[in-house]
Amino acid sequence: MYRVCFVCTGNICRSPMAEAVFRAQLREAGLDGLVETGSAGTGSWHLGDAADPRTSDVLEAAGYPLSHTARLFEPDWFDRHDLVVALDEGHAAQLRAMARTTAEAATVRLLRSYDPGSGPDELSVPDPYYGGARGFARCLEMVEAAVPGLLSEVAAAVGAREAP
Repeated sequence: MYRVCFVCTGNICRSPMAEAVFRAQLREAGLDGLVETGSAGTGSWHLGDAADPRTSDVLEAAGYPLSHTARLFEPDWFDRHDLVVALDEGHAAQLRAMARTTAEAATVRLLRSYDPGSGPDELSVPDPYYGGARGFARCLEMVEAAVPGLLSEVAAAVGAREAP
């Protein structure tokens, strides 16, 4: 099983959104039985909380189901994830600092690095938490633009694992 974890600050906005979109695209690609996905936060403020209602609203309107409880990313989680996808550069830096080895640090990638339309200075998904519904909709647009590239990389990795 290939495992992917999406990480943002509190695990109630961006990372559960990315998880829901990626999970839906995994199903469409027929990879949901080969890839496990989840999400977590770098901070513990929202542990045990459901997704922000604005996240749930924008996902529901776009047809993405979400059942979510916020969790905290722990250093030993690197052992069970093939890929740790950060939603902004701050998260990526925190995760790499948390990694115990260079191999673990190498599993950290920025979600927007998979979006061919993102420039090198546009790799963070802005935090919509302190804004309104438009910020959450924009966040979803950024996630949807990046997930196909991520899915392609994961499909290739899964295919390599499944090859005789």
